[in-house]
Amino acid sequence: MVPEAWRSGLVSTGRVVGVLLLLGALNKASTIIHYEILEEREKGFTVGNVVADLGLDLGSLSARRLRVVSGASRRFFEVNWETGEMFVNDRLDREELCGTLPSCTVTLELVVESPLELFSAEVVIQDINDNNPSFPTREMKLEISEAMAPGTRFPLESAHDPDVGSNSLQTYELSHNEYFALRVQTREDSTKYAELVLERALDREREPSLQLVLTALDGGTPPRSTSLPIRITVLDANDNAPAFNQSLYRARVLEDAPPGTRIAQVHATDLDEGLNGEILYSFGSHNRAGVRELFALDLVTGVLTIKGRLDFEDTKLHEIYIQAKDKGANPEGAHCKVLVEVVDVNDNAPEITVTSVYSPVPEDAPLGTVIALLSVTDLDTGENGLVTCEVPPGLPFSLTSSLKNYFTLKTSAVLDRETAPEYNLSITARDAGSPSLSALSTVRVQVSDINDNPPQSSQSSYDVYVEENNLPGVPILNLSVWDPDAPQNARLSFFLLEHGAETGLVGHYFTINRDSGVLSSLVPLDYEDRREFELTAHVSDGGTPVLTTNISVNVFVTDRNDNAPQVLYPRPGQSSVEMLSRGTAAGHVVSRVVGWDADAGHNAWLSYSLLGAPNQSLFAVELHTGQVSTARPVQDTDSPRQTLTVLITDNGEPSLSTTATLTVSVTEESPEARAEFPSGSAPREQNKNLTFYLLLSLILVSVGFVVTVLGVIIFKVYKWKQSRDLYRAPVSSLYRTPGPSLHADAVRGGLMPPHLYHQVYLTTDSRRSDPLLKKPGAASPLASRQNTLRSCDPVFYRQVLGAESAPPGQQAPPNTDWRFSQAQRPGTSGSQNGDETGTWPNNQFDTEMLQAMILASASEAADGSSTLGGGAGTMGLSARYGPQFTLQHVPDYRQNVYIPGSNATLTNAPGKRDGKAPAGGNGNKKKSGKKEKK
Repeated sequence: MVPEAWRSGLVSTGRVVGVLLLLGALNKASTIIHYEILEEREKGFTVGNVVADLGLDLGSLSARRLRVVSGASRRFFEVNWETGEMFVNDRLDREELCGTLPSCTVTLELVVESPLELFSAEVVIQDINDNNPSFPTREMKLEISEAMAPGTRFPLESAHDPDVGSNSLQTYELSHNEYFALRVQTREDSTKYAELVLERALDREREPSLQLVLTALDGGTPPRSTSLPIRITVLDANDNAPAFNQSLYRARVLEDAPPGTRIAQVHATDLDEGLNGEILYSFGSHNRAGVRELFALDLVTGVLTIKGRLDFEDTKLHEIYIQAKDKGANPEGAHCKVLVEVVDVNDNAPEITVTSVYSPVPEDAPLGTVIALLSVTDLDTGENGLVTCEVPPGLPFSLTSSLKNYFTLKTSAVLDRETAPEYNLSITARDAGSPSLSALSTVRVQVSDINDNPPQSSQSSYDVYVEENNLPGVPILNLSVWDPDAPQNARLSFFLLEHGAETGLVGHYFTINRDSGVLSSLVPLDYEDRREFELTAHVSDGGTPVLTTNISVNVFVTDRNDNAPQVLYPRPGQSSVEMLSRGTAAGHVVSRVVGWDADAGHNAWLSYSLLGAPNQSLFAVELHTGQVSTARPVQDTDSPRQTLTVLITDNGEPSLSTTATLTVSVTEESPEARAEFPSGSAPREQNKNLTFYLLLSLILVSVGFVVTVLGVIIFKVYKWKQSRDLYRAPVSSLYRTPGPSLHADAVRGGLMPPHLYHQVYLTTDSRRSDPLLKKPGAASPLASRQNTLRSCDPVFYRQVLGAESAPPGQQAPPNTDWRFSQAQRPGTSGSQNGDETGTWPNNQFDTEMLQAMILASASEAADGSSTLGGGAGTMGLSARYGPQFTLQHVPDYRQNVYIPGSNATLTNAPGKRDGKAPAGGNGNKKKSGKKEKK
């Protein structure tokens, strides 16, 4: 019987049963708390305080999102986050939940997050007496022969009470009568049924029918009952009843046996003959509801077969009552019982329930991060209900089991959103039956991005070629940069950084679009001003922390033919008259027109042609050198003054040109005579005080000679010692640590634009190598133009201008390289009777012109190569105009350099370059003798 405290609902249902005290030592992952509650409790009824029972913090309950998870489709219980109490959320009907099971337990899972924890709870639903017993029929009819002997038993309809325990059906009562007594029997499953026992023989003639009332009572307080009217018809005597050969039959059948499968066959015999001995089989009245839907009985043979679908998970054992009656006028029945045991087969696939998913997961989540909690159920038993779960191999996830039929999905490897931003995990649950059944569930796990990738580019540096005079604002380069991170972290920003010590390039010349990375120029570029820019593009993403990448951008300005040739000689704006005597033979070099083009490559390749002359047949201009010579002998009929216009044209597209004007004076006397006596009265004026000047000159020459001889001896000794130390050094030292650099600024004496200023660097070992020329640099200050060569080291000066040369202001022996043939001299110096020995320029203007011509040759080499020569036989032009361009295409200007304003033509002596002493000149000794005498 249920205690009074339970029936009145006064029991403290929120307390944990005593058995939990034995489980208190277990860890939280395996803690199971138990509660008991009566069924049919109102909604909101408190079951117990799970926070106190589990030892959780009530203050963090809301943040940890405590919730109740069960396998049922209805949510019977919920937890109040403010009080921590679990309360009834839906109607609890024990009969609906558990049927006739003696114990009704609802298993719950309590899940809390941050961190994720799982607890189990069991709520025992106790029965209350809320159901009346019921009979399957409203009235029962019996036909009993009057021949029945006292003691005969007649089974009655069994009542059914959904309640269990003491509230279930307990007994039967029969209305008062004089013929029958009631006997209450108990089945093997503890259920009870009633039998009507005949205590006194019937007399159909006295009482042909009887009306009895069968009452079924349960054990509740107060007890509930129901009544079944029994109508008994007394039949005439059939004195032999059928009898079964055994009262109990047993059979086993698989739950997946198809309909029609034979289970058992019952057999009864009747000693009567005829119709009274023919037996019919039927289901007895004691059978449970649903037996007739599951089984079929042959009325004649007594064969029991399967009619419906058996389910081991629903009912494991079936009790079937079969009765046998003959066909007599007053048939008597016999009864037997068939126990059918249902054998389990693996016919239920596992079921996967995902109770909690943590998504998205940061890609830097540590190993072992819990992603999801899974519960797996299988209605089968034994090995058929043993379930394992697995995830596809090769994925960074694993499954571990914390409780029975519960699995935790965790990370097992490092996640990378750029490789796999999302996973659709196919989780397979498989039981151990044969054949094995499986279930598949998909869990979607998204990976959230962190900023772990810097901006990336297809190349670390870019070389951009931009033609000069470009339009400002037109894009010249689009940087190909991307970031594999998510859109927020992959939002790129572009900046330009100053490179090295140079500043102002970014703001003055170039700009870059902050968002698209498009590089454009702010001003038109000028090849003659600057040919190369070194920039650094700084790319940063939008993540935290910010990741950056630097990309080198080299902008090369290509030349276009935008500069017309310039005339070096004759200098524009200054009168220059070349002397030519009549009778000069054809081929005599009159002068040379020297041009220069600020462009590079083929755009600076100059050609010369005679544009205009009073007599076109008298003069000819060499196409590549600009050398002006006589095309025929000078005749007496030729005009005494010839004005020549030479056209200088470059090789660009379109070509640009300029003109140079050269004046040639045709005289009757030799150039040497005019040079020695400029006017007719000169001899008399020069003879004045001749004796005084001769004496003074003799004294000065004697003193100077003595000083010069001593200086030359000292210098030669110093040079010999220095050369011995220099050549004693091993050759391999040239490729070790270089000696101190000698720096010289060379400026073209004011004749060239400032941007053609060059810097020459030589080491102390430069005698064994060519000088190295840097790219064009900034213009040298004006004050340093005349002082640079004078202040440099004498050794360096000789390396640049010749081994025997000396800086200005220092007297040195004449350089035998500076000698010219009679045919190479311009002007009047080209006469056949002149002195072939050239003289060093003796005034500032000549020095400036010489410097300009030397640096013009150096400029050609610097434009294409770091060495002065640029290769044998190329004069530095192959590096400037291409490897196919050699001295075979353009004459070597250095072979014959004309110095404007002087009577000397510089010759690049091959003997000196080869280390051989040059041959002595074959000049006119007569003229030298005249000058000594003078």
